[in-house]
Amino acid sequence: MSRALPKYNKRRVAIIGGVAAVALSGAVIAGSALAGETSKNTNSQAARTKASPGTVNCPAVAPSLPAIPASAKAEVDRNLALLDTQIAEANKRLVDTVGQGGANFAQNAIVGPLKDKRVATINRIATAIGRTAAKPQGLDSLAACTLNAGGAAGGGAAASPSASPTQQAGGNTGNTGNTGNTNAAGTVNCPAIAPSLPAIPASAKAEVDRNLALLDTQIAEANKRLVDTVGQGGPNFAQNAIVGPLKDKRVATINRIATAIGRTAAKPQGLDSLAACTLNK
Repeated sequence: MSRALPKYNKRRVAIIGGVAAVALSGAVIAGSALAGETSKNTNSQAARTKASPGTVNCPAVAPSLPAIPASAKAEVDRNLALLDTQIAEANKRLVDTVGQGGANFAQNAIVGPLKDKRVATINRIATAIGRTAAKPQGLDSLAACTLNAGGAAGGGAAASPSASPTQQAGGNTGNTGNTGNTNAAGTVNCPAIAPSLPAIPASAKAEVDRNLALLDTQIAEANKRLVDTVGQGGPNFAQNAIVGPLKDKRVATINRIATAIGRTAAKPQGLDSLAACTLNK
């Protein structure tokens, strides 16, 4: 009995050691598998985010300016600084939106609108100088910027420098190339406002007439832009860049009409429902 006990103990030790070895081997295998999966995920994530967003490249405006009158210097300096701010904001947005939108997202949603901002700012510079000296001409040619693409943009496709501005809400993933506004330009179809107005007080008539005329101007501008941008943008370009913003302009104009009437009579309600336009292709 006393000799059998050591054999039993040896057997038990061997069994326990074997179980421990199996468990340790399993842990090593599991750890290796987990490490491999982690590495795979890390590499996959790196592959998705390694593309550089690029930067915008805009012509310098200051070197093309004439002598600046002292009376205009503060305003000119302020707007030159604003041009730098606009570029910085565009570059930041390029970083923040990597991987969003379609092939032309960066051009349509960032570079194009940047040109519009620069046109307005450059015009203010020219106007400030022109108040007391010869107004510089041709500065608008410096408004357009290009995209220095350091890598894939818009989900892996390089941004197209030839695309035009758009205001894509929420990174429209449908804008995947020049497959949208390719044929007839179409026109916008907007509800008439005047027939829905109540009697207009004499004190409000001039303001109401001015804003009704502005609604017509907005429609004309939208139709012109539809013609000018045929073949540009993705399938939702016209809706996102022209028809949608037109609604916003109409809302503001219609509200001014209602407010003008409401100063001396009952303010008309529900006119906002007439703001939205459709696209006649």
